[in-house]
Amino acid sequence: MTFLRSLLFNGLFYAWTTLLALAYMPLLLLPPVYMWRAGRFWVRSIFFLLRVIVGLDWRMEGREHLPEGAALIASKHQSAWDTLIFVLLLDRPVYILKKELLQIPLFGAYLKHMGMIAIDRRGAARTLRSLQGQARERLREGRPVIIFPEGTRTLPGQSRPYQPGVAALYKALEHEAPLVPAALNSGLFWGRRSFLKRPGCITLRLLPRIPAGLSRNEVMARLGESIEPASLELAESPERNGPAA
Repeated sequence: MTFLRSLLFNGLFYAWTTLLALAYMPLLLLPPVYMWRAGRFWVRSIFFLLRVIVGLDWRMEGREHLPEGAALIASKHQSAWDTLIFVLLLDRPVYILKKELLQIPLFGAYLKHMGMIAIDRRGAARTLRSLQGQARERLREGRPVIIFPEGTRTLPGQSRPYQPGVAALYKALEHEAPLVPAALNSGLFWGRRSFLKRPGCITLRLLPRIPAGLSRNEVMARLGESIEPASLELAESPERNGPAA
């Protein structure tokens, strides 16, 4: 049954996404606000398909840790789901992503139109300076910035070294916006490059803010000590197959 549900969802996902990608082309000529409305509609429709076809829902914990407006959110990354959820939760969130995504036909143009921050992960110091400048500009617009500290998706229960970009952003922007860690268990249900989508309930857990004034080594350690145990707990929780709260 899981295979058949996944087959139906994946088919509808790609067909619906392709249809909307073509239909949204005229929005590139309009202010970004219209693209954001269209993007949120697409995400809501994908989550509807997940809930109705796959039986996969989601819930959020720790909303009190998230300020209104600008924030730097450092999130665990296990699934494509993680790149969708913040579009629903936040006002015009800015994802920090690899520049190769801008080369995808139409999708790349939409990302650029919405003000996402694309970086060259091989650019070292030059990339960090550009990243800091663009993130500061977005935060001053009141927009939250999302970064995945490990730089790529990981399996549930596993971790990778945190990349220096998150510490560089924290030091450059600690007076602009708070740093909020986030843990999740999305990889249990929508795995990396996995055809199967499993029923259950994804949990996104926002964690207490990282205080300002820490050194780069300290902030990297605090992030790991915050995100990794929480993500491991969510991966091992017996409630992961329960209904949404």
